[in-house]
Amino acid sequence: MESLTKARKIGGSIMVTIPKEIVETESIQEGEIIKISVEKIKKSGFGMLKGIGKFSKEDELNTEL
Repeated sequence: MESLTKARKIGGSIMVTIPKEIVETESIQEGEIIKISVEKIKKSGFGMLKGIGKFSKEDELNTEL
């Protein structure tokens, strides 16, 4: 089973929570040793510049020195 979760800093450690659905489906009990595979997800930049508007003549980079 696969799920996305956010890492949080607690004290000097980084913690992640296992969603309830996975805990129930896999019958995970407190104190059990489990194997976790880690893969960082790249954030998409789609929509980040929403509402910025079009560039004007004043916005152009002046390359003349």
